[in-house]
Amino acid sequence: MTAPRKLILIGNGMAGVRAIEHLLKLAPEAYEITIFGAEPHPNYNRIMLSSVLAGGVEMKDIVINDLAWYEENSIRLHTGHTVTRIDTQLKKVLTDKGLEAEYDEVIIATGSHPFMLPIPGADKEGVIAFRDIKDCETMMDASKKYKQAVVIGGGLLGLEAARGLLHLGMDVSVVHIHSYLMERQLDEPAAKMLQRELEAQGMKFLLQKQTASVAGKRRAQGLTFADGSEVAADLVVMAVGIKPNVDVAKASGITVNRGIVVDDFMQTNVPGVYAVGECAEHRGIAYGLVAPLYDQGAVLAKRLAGVETPGYAGSVTSTKLKVSGVDVFSAGKFDEAPGTRALKIQDDLAGTYKKLVIQDGKLVGAVLFGDTSDGAELFSSIKKEENIAGREKELLLGISSDLLGSSGSGDSKYEAMADDEIVCGCNGVSKSTIKHAIQEKGCTSVGAIKSCTKASASCGGCKPIVEGLLRVYAGDAVSEPIKEGICGCTTLSRDEIVEKMTQMRLMSTKEVMHVLDWHNKEGCSKCRPALNYYLGMLFPEEYVDEKESRFTNERYHANIQKDGTYSVVPRIYGGVTSPADLKKIAAVAEKYDVPMVKFTGGQRLDLLGVKKEDLPKIWEELDMPSGHAYGKTLRTVKTCVGSTFCRFGTQDSIAMGIRMEKAFERMTAPAKVKLAVSGCPRNCAEATIKDLGVVAIDGGWELYVGGNGGVKVRACDLLCTVKTEDEVMEWGSAYLQYYRENAQWNERTAAWLERVGLDSIKKALEKQEDRLALVERIEKTLSLTTDPWKEIVQNDHLRKNFEPLSGVQPVSI
Repeated sequence: MTAPRKLILIGNGMAGVRAIEHLLKLAPEAYEITIFGAEPHPNYNRIMLSSVLAGGVEMKDIVINDLAWYEENSIRLHTGHTVTRIDTQLKKVLTDKGLEAEYDEVIIATGSHPFMLPIPGADKEGVIAFRDIKDCETMMDASKKYKQAVVIGGGLLGLEAARGLLHLGMDVSVVHIHSYLMERQLDEPAAKMLQRELEAQGMKFLLQKQTASVAGKRRAQGLTFADGSEVAADLVVMAVGIKPNVDVAKASGITVNRGIVVDDFMQTNVPGVYAVGECAEHRGIAYGLVAPLYDQGAVLAKRLAGVETPGYAGSVTSTKLKVSGVDVFSAGKFDEAPGTRALKIQDDLAGTYKKLVIQDGKLVGAVLFGDTSDGAELFSSIKKEENIAGREKELLLGISSDLLGSSGSGDSKYEAMADDEIVCGCNGVSKSTIKHAIQEKGCTSVGAIKSCTKASASCGGCKPIVEGLLRVYAGDAVSEPIKEGICGCTTLSRDEIVEKMTQMRLMSTKEVMHVLDWHNKEGCSKCRPALNYYLGMLFPEEYVDEKESRFTNERYHANIQKDGTYSVVPRIYGGVTSPADLKKIAAVAEKYDVPMVKFTGGQRLDLLGVKKEDLPKIWEELDMPSGHAYGKTLRTVKTCVGSTFCRFGTQDSIAMGIRMEKAFERMTAPAKVKLAVSGCPRNCAEATIKDLGVVAIDGGWELYVGGNGGVKVRACDLLCTVKTEDEVMEWGSAYLQYYRENAQWNERTAAWLERVGLDSIKKALEKQEDRLALVERIEKTLSLTTDPWKEIVQNDHLRKNFEPLSGVQPVSI
């Protein structure tokens, strides 16, 4: 078998990683892939940064490929590394941190630099660009201390930054050198309508203003303009454009013009060196929109995979975006140049505007504001250069052809779209991809298509087109409301799936997906772990756990960290340890150069920064059970010292906590489970915000359930009061097994309790015979489990999964 070639991607952004995604589908074994990213983050959707600022999503929601994805595809990721030079003779890349890596092929996908105005004071504190997560964080931090913000630039990026700052509670002014906003995407009437909408939201505008300098001493205090006027500002955001990041190409002797010059197959003038994305210049054009960059990536992936493909011929671009909550669309040449005719319709009451530009009987440009539902049809017409003579009225008014007396239907425009038409610009999803998902994978709802293809998963602007394509290609299957299942792969709920598993004795995830007619026959990252858990819960003696259906953390029995290293947490029962165990942990940490050893909030020691290849040896030498800090299982049992030492303690909380932890360790569950035992009502172990909390009282114990101390804090509800430790174990075991058997996958006890109600849980546990039956089932399950590390330590085949990949050695960032 031919050894895989070494492929290095310089840049961990959207365009480059999309090319890698294509390559993995076409030739998954052909390359040993290494990616260098300058930011300390995995691949994320830069387009969605404005939504993070505006409060629509969180940072974690814009991650496209998380760290687990790199692990699953055997990609070595080096975050926080800037590649400074490519040695094209020795075929190596060199980073600013002294790392060198050999390559057979290398892709430069370094994106763009934000353009910063070269004016006095631009280097002051409080003057930033709006380009990455760090800029977002700076803006969020500034909003907590300061109130006056000025955004320089009235283009798309500037307006999105301004909208986000408004959401953060700042007073925002937008400075723009032009007489109207977004002049590259909109004509003047549409821009004026947009300005009115944004002013109603609270934005202020200073148009036809040229910034001369930034006022202030150490920190920005305002702007001075060329006409002598001024505006106060504690925060200045420059959003005046981007320039291709060609630094590494220049330093490596690769031909550069405005961008890195490439041919139709994205190859530079140096063999084996390619460029893709905003840094690349193709036929004199450096594109800044995502759809052309994804087209480039698809061509490059086919080239690298040895698949025959026509070269990239350039792109006719369109822009369909939601600007601060307002839909806008533009495509082609929308200026009214000599030799063109313009058709316009404007409705100030509805807040809509439409303009078509026609030349020699062909549609050459369009602008839509407020209602962009016709955008795809218009863009298709522009790209095809089709003759629209006689159809101008239909296109302008949006009147379907059947009403005009010709054949066709209201959805014919979706059917007429070219298969390669990009429907979802945020995620680069074409019409053909959606059509395939509907016809071949049975995706008959917007939610199913979102799960399968990512279309409409970001800004949501393409949802009307997705719905239209559903009507065209799903037919009657979408005529009724589509029931959402546990994920987009199925319409079945958790209870329906578990019932059918039980009735039909389906004994593997593949069998479940086949028999229950999954739309996506391979499942997805939501349903595979869920099915794996449900099967293990129903058939603990017969079902063999599918390791491939578990998340990366659970497969490696350690928490992956943002730099690609791992966190190891041995179990320390009830927070009580011994000098021997402490010495053991210290010796292992010292031997394997563990960067940090930290006490956790759950009374344990966490070894942080562990290399993946060291995990089996560390666990073997620790010879301690795993604390399961990574899994959907019992995490911690927090205790106070109770009556053993405390003068207020009424019961031995340490002994009770250790008994419970030893009983339930290795217990799998729908979500992580945390327990606590407090020795008196003073509740020093914080038992009343745990999934199951036990509080000692005079002569007995109180059991509390459904608590959560996380993002959404929830105080526990009192389940019962008992007298003995044996009764605590009986009720606790029964409660946990009832939760295991009835909660949905990934549903914490707090959410489950709120959904089903405390009374229903009390009723299910009120009879002792029912409790004892639940206790018997959980004890049977737990008797079949062993610490997973013993299996790995003793199995040479499994240990090989932890060996480092050949080539570049991983480094701690």
